[in-house]
Amino acid sequence: MQTGKIGVTSENLFPIIKKFLYSDHDIFLREIVSNAVDATQKLKTLASKGEYKGDVSAARVEVKLDKDAKTITVSDNGIGMTAEEIEKYINQIAFSGANEFLEKYKDDANAIIGHFGLGFYSSFMVSERVDVITKSHKEGSQAVKWSCDGNPEFTIEDVEKEDVGTDIVMHINEDSKEFLEENKLGEILNRYCKFLPIPVIYGKKKDWKDGQQVDTDEDNQINETEPAWTKMPADLKDEDYKNFYRQLYPMGDEPLFNIHLNVDYPFTLTGILYFPKIKNNFEVQKNKIQLYSNQVFVTDSVEGIVPEFLTLLHGVLDSPDIPLNVSRSYLQSDSNVKKISSHINKKVADRLNQIFKDNREDFEKKWDDLKIFIEYGMLTEEKFYDRAMNFFMFKNVEGKYFTYEEYEKLIKDNQTDKDKNLIYLYTTNTEEQYSFIEAAKDKGYDILVLDDVLAPHLINKFEQKQSDKRFVRVDSDVVENLIKKEDSAKEELSWEQKQDLSPVFQAVCPENKDLSFIVDFQDLGEAGAPMVITRSEFMRRMKDMSAAQGGMSMYGDMPESLNLVVNTSHPLVKKVLESKDKKLGSQLEKIGTEIAAQKEEVSALEKAKEGKKEEEVPQSDKEKLDELNSKLAELEEAKRNKLSDFGKKNKLAKQMVDLALLANGMLKGADLDKFVKRSVELIK
Repeated sequence: MQTGKIGVTSENLFPIIKKFLYSDHDIFLREIVSNAVDATQKLKTLASKGEYKGDVSAARVEVKLDKDAKTITVSDNGIGMTAEEIEKYINQIAFSGANEFLEKYKDDANAIIGHFGLGFYSSFMVSERVDVITKSHKEGSQAVKWSCDGNPEFTIEDVEKEDVGTDIVMHINEDSKEFLEENKLGEILNRYCKFLPIPVIYGKKKDWKDGQQVDTDEDNQINETEPAWTKMPADLKDEDYKNFYRQLYPMGDEPLFNIHLNVDYPFTLTGILYFPKIKNNFEVQKNKIQLYSNQVFVTDSVEGIVPEFLTLLHGVLDSPDIPLNVSRSYLQSDSNVKKISSHINKKVADRLNQIFKDNREDFEKKWDDLKIFIEYGMLTEEKFYDRAMNFFMFKNVEGKYFTYEEYEKLIKDNQTDKDKNLIYLYTTNTEEQYSFIEAAKDKGYDILVLDDVLAPHLINKFEQKQSDKRFVRVDSDVVENLIKKEDSAKEELSWEQKQDLSPVFQAVCPENKDLSFIVDFQDLGEAGAPMVITRSEFMRRMKDMSAAQGGMSMYGDMPESLNLVVNTSHPLVKKVLESKDKKLGSQLEKIGTEIAAQKEEVSALEKAKEGKKEEEVPQSDKEKLDELNSKLAELEEAKRNKLSDFGKKNKLAKQMVDLALLANGMLKGADLDKFVKRSVELIK
């Protein structure tokens, strides 16, 4: 027997391995099994070159659990090692530059795996002792056993072993006894090893007998050695892609379509990415792309590794150019990973464009399920935005689809305003905004449906990219003002007249701390609605965007501001105004006369102050001016109160406001019940 010390000058290497790898302790099995697969593949390569004459047809890796002995054994029939090779590969190379390694990586738990040949030593995370029993493929080799209990000391001795290959025997420590559970071990193997290229055997297949599961004589192979992404696209049918998706996501909905990646320059990359159905509420589960390196699972946390919007995709990426390392920070800084990310971005856009060109009808059918993904990409990746403009689709209220270029041609003649801006009218809810949609359609306008959570952000981007394009929601103004073709020739009320009328209708607006109403007066014609409620495009869009971002914005905390547009030409509005004049005419006239007299005196005193310094103005004039202004404020308040009281008692005014609310889907509950009862009274 030979004893020795592992070639490492830092005595604290093993404690660091155990401490910093412990949070990722289940990875030890991936490392040991993938090493065994690698050894097996190497022997098959030697056999194919005629450098090994033995039989490699039964190449496999076997994982054995012995609960009584508290061991997990990983066996392969690969190339094996001689005593000299153990000395070279386990005792020396694994720890070359160990001091530099420790200094650089001691604070990064994830960076340890995959570096400096330390994959094998991950077994010490869970083991109190590790034995390596190995026999080299080289003719006449002596089998040897290497043992180490987690200290730099090791022993190596000759043993008897009939077959070529290596057994790694891990004597599980007390802290890691969870790995001695059959199901736990099976779950880890399924996670990390289910697509390894060499058969991996874990026990026997089970069957139900006499009400319990029993082992059969058939080996339980836990992996598929030739998964779909390793095959050529020409060798796969649609059903093969669907079956592979079901294998990856047994509980998932059918995907929309897929992209098969097969790149060999300037890096090697294979994989299949699927477009899932993404709901309008944007509640999506990321971490659905599985990252592999030579069919060895690396991670399913790919944010920062692939473009953000691609994390919405499902599927598999495999590249030997991706280091077998679970540290996202390391992967994100890797130059090959960045190239791969950029390439996938392009391939996804190219594939979508090809699908659009090959079968536009099918693309349109899937658009509503696909649009969130494409919009997200356009918002977060400039290169994708440019490519996506070729296949981005607008859908109008008639259910017809248009590319951006097609839609511009459709509306250019009729929806260009007096300032040469092209106006894109849209709705976010075809039912709630129905009356506005119909009014716009009566004008010959076309209306888009932009009803998903990303739409406000996307139309902002469209407007930033093209300053002569504007998006206007159909309820942001009365229909006459949505697309102004010329300056208005209609007579508008003066500011004073609006001030006189505003309190009447303000008084019957809903009292709600989350809502504020601004009353305006416009001539919408006798055939127009008596009142219309509109929402400022800018404010409403800012609030929508704030809501999508979690409300972290000053706009998100502001009450919603609505415009109550009163149609001064409508007979019912005129009836209210006539009633107002009839009931309050003489009172308002009297107050008006007093206000005019007060204003005249104020004006005279203000004129007398002109050109004088403050100290030159007589105190009596100052006091008189204050008194007049105070009296003027009282008169104005009295006038507003009379108008407000009249409005509150006027059922017709209230009914017209409620009609406008009803048209916007804003009249509910008790207010709706009162509206119905008032309607009956007014009809009688």
